[in-house]
Amino acid sequence: MVMVFLASTLAACEGALSTIDPAGPSAARVADLWWCMLGGSILLATLVFALLLVGLLRRGVADREKPGNKSVWIGWLGLAMPVTVLMVLLGFALWVGERNLPTGPAAETIEVTAYNYGWEFCYEDGSCSEDVLRIPTGRPVDLDIRATDVIHSLWIPRLAGKMDAIPGQVNRLRIQADASGTYEAVCAEYCGVGHASHRFVVEAYEAENANNLMGAAR
Repeated sequence: MVMVFLASTLAACEGALSTIDPAGPSAARVADLWWCMLGGSILLATLVFALLLVGLLRRGVADREKPGNKSVWIGWLGLAMPVTVLMVLLGFALWVGERNLPTGPAAETIEVTAYNYGWEFCYEDGSCSEDVLRIPTGRPVDLDIRATDVIHSLWIPRLAGKMDAIPGQVNRLRIQADASGTYEAVCAEYCGVGHASHRFVVEAYEAENANNLMGAAR
C-alpha cells in the first residue's frame, strides 16, 4: 500500500516543470539533493513517530526508569540523530551549490533581461530573441541575468535551479541541456498582475546545427 501511494504521488512530479526529471547536469544535482532531502525527512519522521509510539506503549513506565535512561533517549535519539541527519543534508546542499557555480569557460554567454512581463535574450553575435532562449546541446551556457523594473526570478526546472533577476545587478547562471528539445521556464518571483504568464521556452539544438537554426529563427 505504501509503495502504491509513493508511486502515485511521484507520478504527479513528472512534466515540463518537474525538478526530478532533469535534462542537464546542474538540474541533475538539484534533483539528487531533492531525493536526499526526501530521504532525510522520511528518516526523521520515522524517528519522531517511533518515539511517539514508544511513549504511548510505555505510558507510566518512564516514571519508574532511572534518570540516566531518559537522558539516553533524549540525548541520542532526540538530539544527536536529528542533528546528524541535518548536518549531512546541509553538507550535501553546500556541495551541490558549489558544483553548480559557473566555473571554467562556457560555450556562450547570453544576456538575459527580465521585465514586466517578458524576457529578452541577446546573443554573442548581436542578435536577440523575445521569450525564446536558444542554446546548443551538450555545452555549458552562461546566462547573465538582470531586470529593468522589479525583481524577477528565472527558473528552468529541468535544466538548472532558480536565479533572481535584480534591477542594477547581474547574476550569472550556468545551464546545459543534454538533449535537444523544448524546455519550459517560468518567473519564480511574484512580479505583478501578469506574473502567471511571465514565461518563456528554451529551445536546445544539436551543437553542429545550432548556429544555422538559431540564425534562421531570429
